[in-house]
Amino acid sequence: MDEAPDFRQEFLQLALDCGCLQFGDFTLKSGRRSPYFFNAGAFSSGAALARVGECQARAVLAAGVEFDLLFGPAYKGIPLAAACAIGLRRAAGRDAPVAFDRKEAKDHGDAGRTFGAPLAGRALIVDDVISAGTAARGAVELLESRGATAAGLAILFDRGERGEGKRSAAQEVEERCGMPVVAVARARDFRAFLERAPEFAEHRERVEAYLREYGA
Repeated sequence: MDEAPDFRQEFLQLALDCGCLQFGDFTLKSGRRSPYFFNAGAFSSGAALARVGECQARAVLAAGVEFDLLFGPAYKGIPLAAACAIGLRRAAGRDAPVAFDRKEAKDHGDAGRTFGAPLAGRALIVDDVISAGTAARGAVELLESRGATAAGLAILFDRGERGEGKRSAAQEVEERCGMPVVAVARARDFRAFLERAPEFAEHRERVEAYLREYGA
């Protein structure tokens, strides 16, 4: 297996420094008890979001996904899609249009369910993590209802856990929605990150045990 590009390790270090990546005992929405938690809401400063956007852009460019605009689902996808657009401009000189949605449609001003650039062509969905894939499928349905198509899903972190079956949630989304899932960091990158320093030994053992039980 190829060694993870440097930006993936840089991203995980940033997540740890910002308190986005936490170790402890956490109960997830799935009911699973995890020794770590990933909260993209902790990327809450201009400097952090700028670096996140750079990592997102590098992951998207490395994956070679073809798209016409970025789409950020409410709520966490909104700042992440904006950060990714800025990252693409800086990394590749590309000025990508960005669109967003709301949880509820507005009936005044910029009325409707979506705002930003018009939804048309191939939209790359930008979000934080993937769990059961419900949010991703909802975004695909919204795009299709507006005449656009989903070019892929770009997320920050893929936990690499089983979805409804033996395959990972990301693999299930790829299969059901017919689009690639691009992650800045995946479970294998997380493992490599934990192997870098002796102080992560305790966390590494717990994460490995967790992935043996729930990993795809």
